[in-house]
Order: sequence, then structure tokens, then C-alpha cells
Amino acid sequence: MLAAAQRLRRSSDFAAAIRGGRRANRGVLVVHLHSTGTPDPSRSPLTRTASKPARSADAEQDSAPVRAGFVVSKAVGGAVIRNRVRRRLRHLVRDRLTGLPAGTTLVVRALPAAAEASYARLGADLDAAIAAARAPRKSARRSR
Repeated sequence: MLAAAQRLRRSSDFAAAIRGGRRANRGVLVVHLHSTGTPDPSRSPLTRTASKPARSADAEQDSAPVRAGFVVSKAVGGAVIRNRVRRRLRHLVRDRLTGLPAGTTLVVRALPAAAEASYARLGADLDAAIAAARAPRKSARRSR
């Protein structure tokens, strides 16, 4: 089970992650990964000097929890099937949250084929989708 601080509950949180995050579609899952901010090297604890006290905003951002939410629509199946898929995804995501930077929001959307997918396939697709969403973006400009 995910801790209460790690769960997305408000629709505005889901919307912010979906609109502002990076999307990756792998197999039976779609992952939306949204970071609240990019790491700033000047705010790194290694670059601070002893004469500069740490700001409270830095502490709040560093301690921001990684949060996750799940979208399993009726297209996946009936209530029993949707809840089974959600439970499997919740268990898989719980182990992977520690590998994400603080303040990250993760939304996992199950596609209809997730109802028939095995636990191992859900895990493999989740890993691939998170890796794709975290990968650096390719340049949109073509060289001619």
C-alpha cells in the first residue's frame, strides 16, 4: 500500500501531471512523469558554504514526496478486473518510487489489454515506460 503522502487524489494533481509531464507508452501502460522543477546546481548541498545557511524552501523541495496516481477506466473491464489491475500496479509502483527524484509526480494509465497481462508483463512495461519518460529528450531539429 502507498502511504497517504505518496498518493494522488485530486483531479487537479492528475491534470497537472498529465499536461505538464512527459508521456511514454509501453505495452499495456501509459506513464506520465512530471517533475516539479529541474535540479539547480547552485542549490546543491555540496556547493553551499558553511557561512550560507540552507533556505527553508530548499528543505521543503528536497523533502517533497514522490507521488503516484492510477487511471484504470471501464474500458479495462468490470470493477473486479479494474481493482485487480490497480492493486497490481500499486504494488509495482511502490517499489519503484524510491528511484525517482523528490517532488516527482507519476500517473500510470492502464490500457484495456492490461486486464489480460501477467504481473511480470505489467512490471516490465512499467519499467520500460518510466525509463523512456526519464530519458533525455531528443532534439526536434534535423540536421540537413
